[in-house]
Amino acid sequence: MEQQAKAPPDIRKVAVFLRSGKAGIKVRVGALNGKRFDYFKGKSAIKALLSPAYAKLKGVPKITTEAEALTTLAAVNSFAFFLRVQRGGPSGSSSSSPKVLQVIPEQKFVGDEYYVWFFEGSQWTTYAGAILMVGVMLAGVMFPLWPPIMRQGVYYLSMGMLGLIGLFFAIAIVRLIFYIITVIVASPGIWIFPKLFADVGFVESFIPLYEWDLPKKKSKKKKGDKSKAEPENNDGGAYIEEIEDSGASRPHSRAAKVEEAEDEDA
Repeated sequence: MEQQAKAPPDIRKVAVFLRSGKAGIKVRVGALNGKRFDYFKGKSAIKALLSPAYAKLKGVPKITTEAEALTTLAAVNSFAFFLRVQRGGPSGSSSSSPKVLQVIPEQKFVGDEYYVWFFEGSQWTTYAGAILMVGVMLAGVMFPLWPPIMRQGVYYLSMGMLGLIGLFFAIAIVRLIFYIITVIVASPGIWIFPKLFADVGFVESFIPLYEWDLPKKKSKKKKGDKSKAEPENNDGGAYIEEIEDSGASRPHSRAAKVEEAEDEDA
């Protein structure tokens, strides 16, 4: 956009930082004029400019207070890197569909408002990925022209990868068969490499060697904690006070109880 091209270098660096993952801004997807756009809430951008990650940047406006952050974000907004929008209901029949966005004519930066991105940020990763993809495709097409040593090396490498994949499937099948046998013979059964499919490192996937398939114990709350929590739930609520003279009971609020205590002290 023409307005973005006229932005000073320091304002552009702020926009690049906010659009990158380093800022930590929660980005949502909305529908604007039938197309999907990323948008965010103003508070998250203010928080990003007050973060230590922004303080480490060079060539950007110095920001130490929320007022300075609002001023800088208003400057970024004036160059149309993002625009203030009004968020409506879901764009589709499902409640999880992207929210409908509509650009507001009056542009200003407010923490409680939503803003839609019209800036994609740094594109070097996209360009590098495209170049790498083109290089891989060209290398595959020109495979017959490769030297014999390189072709032989690729052949052995591919065979090694297929062998590792086949070994992994073989281990998975063997451990399942062994588990079924042990369930029948020695219940509750034994898993070989119990962490094989767990979210751990490669070495940790094969440690321990085996493990009994015991049910996990559920953590129970202590009775002392429960008894302590019960009186707190009654704070501010009504309770029943027994009156010895009449033998009846009537509801009182805590405020009334405090007033009665003060009267007695007086």
